Amino acid sequence: MDLNYLLSRHQISLMRALAAPCVASRASHRAFAAGYAGRIRELQLALGVPLSAVAV
Repeated sequence: MDLNYLLSRHQISLMRALAAPCVASRASHRAFAAGYAGRIRELQLALGVPLSAVAV
């Protein structure tokens, strides 16, 4: 999957969590953001990005 797509979806999930009207929605969007962060980290490591440079 494209790194830019994952970064975009991560940011959108965080923004939706901030704007969510209820606790359940906020938690759901934060869970999506955490999932995207994990996929970003895996992709960066697969591409050889050093652990010290992985900031998600």
